[in-house]
Amino acid sequence: MGFRVRFLGSGDAFGSGGRLQACLLVEGGGREFLVDCGASALIAMRRYGVNPNDIGLIFLSHLHGDHFGGVPFVVLDGQLVSRRSEPLTIVGPPGTERRVREAMDVLFPGSADAERRFPLEIVELELEQPNHFDGVTVTPYEVRHACGDPPLALRIECGGRVLAYSGDTEWTDALVEVARGADLFVAEAYFFDKRVKFHLDYETLRSNRERLGASRTVVTHMSADMLHRLEELDCEYAEDGKVVEVG
Repeated sequence: MGFRVRFLGSGDAFGSGGRLQACLLVEGGGREFLVDCGASALIAMRRYGVNPNDIGLIFLSHLHGDHFGGVPFVVLDGQLVSRRSEPLTIVGPPGTERRVREAMDVLFPGSADAERRFPLEIVELELEQPNHFDGVTVTPYEVRHACGDPPLALRIECGGRVLAYSGDTEWTDALVEVARGADLFVAEAYFFDKRVKFHLDYETLRSNRERLGASRTVVTHMSADMLHRLEELDCEYAEDGKVVEVG
C-alpha cells in the first residue's frame, strides 16, 4: 500500500525562487486529496496535468492566503469551467467555513451563496482527535502561527502509512506528537538558522530530529535564505513537481 506525494507548490507566500504556493497532492487509501491549497494551486494543477475534478478532499493546515487562497478558484473552476459533478469536501481548522465564504465574496462577490452544480461541504476539525474521511484519517494539533484562527499541524493516515505535515509554525512540542513514527514528515523550514516567531528554521528541525522520530523528512516553504543554502542540508527538500513515494 502506501501513498504518493507530489509537491504542486513548495514555496512561501512571496514567490521566493519562483516557486508556487503550498499545495501537496496525495494519492493513497484509494483517494486523491490535497494538503493545503495556496492561491496558485489551480495553476499548479494545470501545469502538472492534475484534473481538479479528481480531487474530492482538501485538507487545510491554516487560513493564510498562501495555504487556502486557492479554494475559491477550485470551487469556481468546478462550477464554471470543469463542470464538476462529484462532491468536494474542504476540511480545516475552526473558522474555515466563515473564512472560505469571506474569501469567495471578496474575490468573486456573490459566489459564496451561488447555487452549486456539485455538493460542497466544509468540515471543521476536532483538535487532537482522529477525524475520518473515507479511508483517510487526520489528527490535527494546534501549533503557533498568527493567522486569525487556530493553525494546525496534521497527522494523516492513508494507505497504511503516516504523513505528518507541520503547516506553518514556530517550534512547539506538538510537532513531536504529529511526527512521531511518521513515514514522511513534510516540514516548514523558512530560514536556515534564523529563529523568528511563527516559523520554523532548519537548524531547529535538525536539532530535534531524534525527538521527532520520523523515518523521512522533506523540508518545504523555504525563503530565499534557505534556497541559497540547499547544499548544506542533510535531508531532502521539496521542489515544485517533485514526487515522493512512501511504500
